[in-house]
Amino acid sequence: MAMGVSFSDTLYAHYHKKSSHHSKDYSSSVKMYDKIQEQIMDLEVIHDSDGDTTGFRTTSYRQDKGKDQQCRGSRCLALITVSLGLICVLLLVFIILQHITITAERDMRKSYKNTVEEFNQTINSLQNNYTDLMNEKHQLQNNFSSLSQKKLELETKAKDLNDAKDILQRSFDSLNKKKLELESKVTYLDEELKKESTKRGWFFLSNEEKSWSDSRQYCRDRGGDLVIIKSEEKQRFISSLTMEKVWIGLSDTVHEGKMTWVDDSPLNQGFWLKGEPNSYGGNEDCIELNYKREQPGWSPLNSWNDQSCSEKRKGICEKSLK
Repeated sequence: MAMGVSFSDTLYAHYHKKSSHHSKDYSSSVKMYDKIQEQIMDLEVIHDSDGDTTGFRTTSYRQDKGKDQQCRGSRCLALITVSLGLICVLLLVFIILQHITITAERDMRKSYKNTVEEFNQTINSLQNNYTDLMNEKHQLQNNFSSLSQKKLELETKAKDLNDAKDILQRSFDSLNKKKLELESKVTYLDEELKKESTKRGWFFLSNEEKSWSDSRQYCRDRGGDLVIIKSEEKQRFISSLTMEKVWIGLSDTVHEGKMTWVDDSPLNQGFWLKGEPNSYGGNEDCIELNYKREQPGWSPLNSWNDQSCSEKRKGICEKSLK
């Protein structure tokens, strides 16, 4: 009975050792099984030797011993069966653990692979973003350089415009000064005109272009006559009143070649344009003022021309204040 307990304790010890190291591989479990088989065989050898040394005992004792041996054999068979069952359980546990380990490793590898792929995708995305940012940086640098160049050009233009502005301002100041001078001259001429009008009368221009005789009649209908000019001062004054070609009160219609004024006084001083009078075509008997005013060399003292009396011109009228 003590031998049976020892054998159970041995199996328990092996089982406990096996269960505490269930993660070992399949070869270790097989070795343990072989070791248990060896111990069982050793126990059977010991049992046989005990039978040889007690041959002198009684038959009843032998019968009891046979029953005991049969009991022990059944017990050993049960223990072996239990041991095999435990070994199968351990193998099953081992296989399950191996499966779990392999599955975990596979999941880990899959997770690692997915992580690596995500990491590579992230790296590629970051690389693309970096490339895009570098391109944008270069574009911004180019834009900055272009804007800097435009800024310099605008600053140069602004400087040129400021210089031009200064020049225009000086020109404006000069023109304004001339304007004031001209206004002063206009005022002076206006005063002189008033003085001249007070001395000799007043002058007006017909509002329609007519022949010389019709222009004279226009003046006579208004209490005057075509203007008579017998001084340089009056000639300058009359020339300043209009820029148009106008009739004056001088002609040779009465005696060809003999110029007389409308008051029948003879011409003593004329202010002819160079080459005039020429009686071109033999029918130029009336005198006009401001002829070829745009011609170079023209002056107020050289502006008379003989013209056909039928030509249409406005007339300068003079009305005495007496």
